[in-house]
Amino acid sequence: MFGLGMQELIIVLIIVVILFGASRLPELGKGIGQAIKNFKKATNEPDEIDVTPKKPVEESPEKTASEKKTEKEDQKQNA
Repeated sequence: MFGLGMQELIIVLIIVVILFGASRLPELGKGIGQAIKNFKKATNEPDEIDVTPKKPVEESPEKTASEKKTEKEDQKQNA
């Protein structure tokens, strides 16, 4: 693939163990695996953003219960 033989791969592995330590290798492997998994998932999923215009919602002429309550509270504070 990259022209790397068994000797080169062993040398790279030894350098990685020296740099990161043997105890951190499983954590690094797990992190890289999750990153690859998330990348594949993101490339295969359709876009979640819906950009189609929606019809405007018409406001009802009647006030809702919360609007009436707010109006009553405003009147009490102004009095």
